Amino acid sequence: MESGKKKQVVCVTGASGYVVSWIIKLLLARGYTVRATVRDTDDAEKTAHLRAMDGAEDRLHLLKADLLQEGCFDAAVHGCDCVFHTASPVLQNFTDPQAQLIDPAVKGTLNVLGSCSKAEAVKRRWYALSKTLAEEAAWKFSNDYGIEVITINPGWVIGPLLQHKLNIGAEAILKLINGAPTYPNLCNEWVNVKDVAMAHVLAYEVPSANGRYCLAERAVHHSELVRIINDMYPSILLPDRCADDKPFVPSFQVSMGKIRSLGMEQLIPLETSIKETIDSLKEKGFLSF
Repeated sequence: MESGKKKQVVCVTGASGYVVSWIIKLLLARGYTVRATVRDTDDAEKTAHLRAMDGAEDRLHLLKADLLQEGCFDAAVHGCDCVFHTASPVLQNFTDPQAQLIDPAVKGTLNVLGSCSKAEAVKRRWYALSKTLAEEAAWKFSNDYGIEVITINPGWVIGPLLQHKLNIGAEAILKLINGAPTYPNLCNEWVNVKDVAMAHVLAYEVPSANGRYCLAERAVHHSELVRIINDMYPSILLPDRCADDKPFVPSFQVSMGKIRSLGMEQLIPLETSIKETIDSLKEKGFLSF
C-alpha cells in the first residue's frame, strides 16, 4: 500500500459496472478506502466480484444509491477526497431513450454533483465517465458551483471481465466469433479496460490534470478486427464479408497528446486487448473452443 493513500477516502458510483469494477480494483491496490454505490447491496450477482477483491474486506464499503433520487448520494460522498462518477446506462437496445438513457445519465450526474457541492471535504475535483448530454450538464454545473470536473471519454472498452456479464465491447467481439454471417461497416476506437481505469485514477492523482481526456489505443474498421482475430485463432470461423455494399467507413487516428500528460506514454496494444477479451470470454463460459 502506498503510504500517501492510507487515509484517503474516495467514492465511486455505479460500482457493479465493467469499467467501474476495474477502477475499484485499482484504487484498492493503491491503498485507497473506497465507498462504492450500487442499486442493491444485497445483489450477490453484481457485488460478489467486488467483495472478493484484495483489500475489499477492510477498505471497500458498498452503499445503496439510486441515480434518480435527489440527495441519495449525500452519505456516500460525505468526507470523501474525490468522487468518480461512472454510473450511467450503456444500452444498445432500448424502448424509451428518455427514461432508459437520458434521465439516468443527466439527472444522475446532476444528483451526484449536487451531493458533491454539499460535501466540504470533497476536493475541487470530480471525475465523470459520461455521455454527451450528461457531460454538458456537468460542465455547466462546474461553472456555476466552482467544482472542478475532469472527464474521461474512452472508445469501445475491451479486456478482461471481472464479472459474469458482457459489456458492449466484449459482446461485439463475441458476436464476430459466435457465427455472425457479416461484420458491421463501422470504425471504432478501442481501448483496454485496465488503461481506462488507470486514466481515471491518474486524473485524480496528477495535480495538473484538467478538462477532457479522450482515450483509445487505436481506431480500426471491423474488417481489421476480424483480420486480427483470424491471425490469432485461424481455426475460428469468422465473417468474411461486410454487412452492406457501401465503401468502408474510413479509419482515423486518435491523438495521444493529452493522455500522455498523465504519464500514460503507451496504451495496451489492441492485439493484446483482443486476446485478453477472448481468453476472458472463455474463462467466464461465453466461449468453449
